[in-house]
Amino acid sequence: MGLTRVELENFTAFRSLKLDLCPGVNVLVGANGTGKTHLMKVCYAACNVSRNRGDDFGHKLVAVFLPSRRNLHRLVRRQEGVAGVATILVARGARQLKASFVSHLVASKPVPLRPSTFTADEPDDDAEERASKSMESVYIPPKEMLSNAPGFRSLYSNREVHFEEVYRDILDRAYLPALRGPIGNDGECLLEKLREAIGGEVAVEGEEFFLRSEQGDLEFSLLAEGVRKLALLWLLMRNGTLQPESVLFWDEPETNLNPKLFGVVTDVLLELQRQGVQVFLATHDYVVLKELDLRATAADKVAYHALYQKEPARGVHCDTTYSYRDIHPNAIADTFTNLYNREIRRSLQGAAR
Repeated sequence: MGLTRVELENFTAFRSLKLDLCPGVNVLVGANGTGKTHLMKVCYAACNVSRNRGDDFGHKLVAVFLPSRRNLHRLVRRQEGVAGVATILVARGARQLKASFVSHLVASKPVPLRPSTFTADEPDDDAEERASKSMESVYIPPKEMLSNAPGFRSLYSNREVHFEEVYRDILDRAYLPALRGPIGNDGECLLEKLREAIGGEVAVEGEEFFLRSEQGDLEFSLLAEGVRKLALLWLLMRNGTLQPESVLFWDEPETNLNPKLFGVVTDVLLELQRQGVQVFLATHDYVVLKELDLRATAADKVAYHALYQKEPARGVHCDTTYSYRDIHPNAIADTFTNLYNREIRRSLQGAAR
């Protein structure tokens, strides 16, 4: 079972947000500063608490958001002269993870609620058994890390370096060895699709990643960044990180990826959700949205969450729809429609001369 609901009060850009999540693909759209990445990071931190029972939710929030001086209270929504209390609820069916912490106006050293795992009120035995399983999750950040991987984890562990922990985490997942034995026909089909797109398979020697093809081994530092992104997806599938009941968070998959490969990415994401992987996707790209719209079948579960801000004092709001045509507001489509109209006007003016 994946995540089913998230509620945020006075957290970063959100004054009050209550969002039901789709078990399939959750697409987050909105202008810059509307909290798409923040929403995914909160959910990712919650998954991490489920996966690592001894982890402190507050500590993970600090690690993935990296507020100044690592002060958790800086994640409380800023309101001039107002002392705020941030509350977070992430639900997984009947089980819920809750936390709250105060702003610096209330206490100089805020103390969060620190649940070690999801808690539930009288769940049935089957639901409890399913939800108590560790929730495997992976967060793919916009910046590609595999080409910079050698030595990074030891540096991160032993020195104060200003990197969000998602960059260390993604390398931990990427370095996992391949699963023993076959991964099933559906998985092999997806691996083959990615193998064709990147022109080979991924090999690891020491801490260095290589693309292995008929022409030999090519180090990742010499590959295009878009190819490295697809290669990472290949690795995560091959080593079993992306499996049924796992959660994939991908922030701006379109970054440095040629649009002709968006179809490959879309097919892979849709097939992963058919296999039981819950997907979160934050994007600013029209082609990504349209590829999802055109390639999804009636049986696919794709939810579009439009984040927007009418007035800064009221925080960020969210409207959810299961139809691309009903996304509102949709700044991406509006911008491309405006470009199209301007192109038509210029063409008509040229024809009239």
